[in-house]
Amino acid sequence: MIAIPAIDLREGCCVQLVGGSFADERVRIADPLSAAQRWLDAGFRRLHIVDLDAALERGSNMDVIDRIVALDGVALQVGGGLRDRAPVDRLLSGGVERVVLGTRALREPEWLEQIATAWPGRVVVAADARNGTAVTHGWTTSLDTSVVDVVGRLRALPLAAFLVTAVDREGLMRGPDTALMRDVVQASAVPVIASGGIGSMSDLQSLADAGVAAAVIGMALYTGALDERAVAREFFE
Repeated sequence: MIAIPAIDLREGCCVQLVGGSFADERVRIADPLSAAQRWLDAGFRRLHIVDLDAALERGSNMDVIDRIVALDGVALQVGGGLRDRAPVDRLLSGGVERVVLGTRALREPEWLEQIATAWPGRVVVAADARNGTAVTHGWTTSLDTSVVDVVGRLRALPLAAFLVTAVDREGLMRGPDTALMRDVVQASAVPVIASGGIGSMSDLQSLADAGVAAAVIGMALYTGALDERAVAREFFE
């Protein structure tokens, strides 16, 4: 299993939220590039970037993303507010390894199929969950379906992976929703990336044991609850 540090962008800064609430911001770093370089120096080679402002249609951090793309030796997966084809094509042709599509991808599977077919193996679908129910629009809108059902319906597409964030556990560091991740792994035909609640090395090992291919880590790295170099060394494949 691979560990992937998260860089969540808000108002040009790198932030960490608790429980998916934009009103509960616990970490703010003025220079996101310094955060990205920190994770690269620790030994990570893949980063997960989310434009929170774009996700809520409050602005864009594309200029910051472009600067991170220019860093040496990093593979990026980028998401947040990607609801049109043009920015997706721009990112994938401009140095980003994978894009993460959520809101429109879940609401318009035909649109998702067009992009996944055009860019096979380079689209990650964000199937975010609050208590197992799929949520969209920056975690503010619930869908009338479970994340496991969403994954099952999309399993035939040529995707790179499904990214499942347990939003209700985000930033709390009280343990991931391992049972949910295990169910998603069973429903998926492609690798599963887990996020939300990770606070210890044993949490990471439990996800690996559940068959998860990668884990996105935020708060635990930014607060020092996890030793970044130990994580990069232990979870690198």
